[in-house]
Amino acid sequence: MPKHRIRRALLTVLLLLTVLSGGLVAALRAALPDTFYTSEQDGGFRIASMPWVTVGSQSENVARAGNNNADRSRNVTLALFGTIPLKTVRTVDTEARSVQVCGTPFGIKMFSDGALVVAFSDQYTALGTENPAKEAGLKLGDLIVSAGGQPIRSNEELTHAITAAEGASLQLVYQRDGHQYTTTLTPVADATTGAYRAGIWVRDSSAGIGTMTFLDPKNGTFGGLGHAISDTDTGADITLLSGEIVPVVITGCVSGAAGSPGELRGEFSAASAGTVLANDATGVYGAYTGTVSGQNCLVAQPQQIALGEAEIWTTISGSTPQRYQVRIERVNMTSGDPNRNLLIKITDPDLLAATGGIVQGMSGSPIVQNGRLVGAVTHVLVNDPSRGYGIFATAMLEKADAIAP
Repeated sequence: MPKHRIRRALLTVLLLLTVLSGGLVAALRAALPDTFYTSEQDGGFRIASMPWVTVGSQSENVARAGNNNADRSRNVTLALFGTIPLKTVRTVDTEARSVQVCGTPFGIKMFSDGALVVAFSDQYTALGTENPAKEAGLKLGDLIVSAGGQPIRSNEELTHAITAAEGASLQLVYQRDGHQYTTTLTPVADATTGAYRAGIWVRDSSAGIGTMTFLDPKNGTFGGLGHAISDTDTGADITLLSGEIVPVVITGCVSGAAGSPGELRGEFSAASAGTVLANDATGVYGAYTGTVSGQNCLVAQPQQIALGEAEIWTTISGSTPQRYQVRIERVNMTSGDPNRNLLIKITDPDLLAATGGIVQGMSGSPIVQNGRLVGAVTHVLVNDPSRGYGIFATAMLEKADAIAP
């Protein structure tokens, strides 16, 4: 081969390697958050899921808060294999936290702050088929909070407001996607009964089974589920008016299969174990009044979570949690969806034989690695029930702190 062709081929290879390394550096930068939280127990700053990313230079910066306490933070330059600079991040010293890790099942009873539209029903009138709710612009998942100037907190209150209008138009206030809107609804008389109808089905409560992730003895709060409770028909998150949790005994399980999620089945106790104070995207939280046995564990920061072996603590029979082997396959520290910070795979043969993997009711099952609480199970992959997503424990603890008295 002529020398000029060899030279050209070498230049092409070098150019290709430069482009690939540039893309890798950009991807790694995007995968690194701007701020990390550390504590004295960490034994030095490192990112366990990215061993190829190392600490280069660091400079200490001490800022004084209004109470004269020092908030210690550092600017740390991270490098690829100790040579290629990636990103300068901030590390903030914080107190290491411990909680009581559970894995116990609990029943959740919630009442929504309004009436949730879950279905439409056309009405037969003297003029033919009509649907006042659709004509008013309502959609599935809308939460009706006021009718005729009166607050709506139950199905009965909405029915009373429609009946009392006696066919006259009334103003509805409803919420959709976090925004509040106003519309006018004109009920119609049913051709058979003469009763005034709006043409909608609504729901004001929900109940289900989940798993408690942790108790915080410091504040008397609990965190569980790892995601919000949503309506089964519309998928809309329930806006909380009030709620409680109760003990549950798991009596059976429907195994999961590809395309068909399984579920735990159980019996609710009549005794209240706590009050629900928040139905959040990161889980269900509240004040705990029952008794539960758990194990004190430190809460891991996201950078302390390594790829590889871990456990989930969950209950698939009775009321006592068991430990099952899993593998953490991905740690996403910059995900826009906190419910998908972790990707895990069930590897325990006993759990796979009993449930097929992750099933409904296991949401909130604590994920523990090296004696630390790293997260909680949130969702199953529908086409592969042996795999599922998880949320960082730090995200749940932050929300539990926010609702603490």
